[in-house]
Amino acid sequence: MYAVIKTGGKQYKVIEGEFLKVEKLEGEIGDSIEFAEILMVGGETTVVGAPLVAGASVTAKIAAQGKGKKVLVFKSKKRKDSRKLRGHRQHLTVLKIEKITA
Repeated sequence: MYAVIKTGGKQYKVIEGEFLKVEKLEGEIGDSIEFAEILMVGGETTVVGAPLVAGASVTAKIAAQGKGKKVLVFKSKKRKDSRKLRGHRQHLTVLKIEKITA
């Protein structure tokens, strides 16, 4: 069984037992989070929401909180001797998908 959830302005396809990296969610390691914005549930039969699937939910447990890889942003202007180098590391939450209910 799988589901498509919406969190942090993005959509993710999740399967029970897998790990998922999403943008930072509030909570401590070991806390349980329930997602109510389920766009689709699949398995033996597929249910597509319009826009959400009524009564469906996904329960996940926070496995880790951390930062992603560094992304470097380099800006320059030709013939002006102007250069800028900036870095960014996105805060991430690693989730373990526990249960999908349709």
